[in-house]
Amino acid sequence: MTDLLARIAFAGEVVEWRGPAPFLFVPVPEEHLAELRYAAREASYGWGCVPVAARIGVTDFTTSLFPRGETYFLPVKVAVQRAEGVGLGDRVTAEIAITRR
Repeated sequence: MTDLLARIAFAGEVVEWRGPAPFLFVPVPEEHLAELRYAAREASYGWGCVPVAARIGVTDFTTSLFPRGETYFLPVKVAVQRAEGVGLGDRVTAEIAITRR
């Protein structure tokens, strides 16, 4: 049984960041950061990364949010990019679920 800490839905523009692959990410909007940071206290595993179950469109996937500046970036895996037909500059709707580790 999982212990859900937060479920956050948001929209954002796909951006490029030459950090860890896959290089395309969706920044989490500021209005969700307090809830995300609170959940991250029990879910983060190092370097501030937060494992999540995510959905963009109808595609479910697992990944980890990366801290970047004052926000977190949701990686958009290549498989998700292809399945949803999204790329740099596109606006997407995402949902993330954070559970206790």
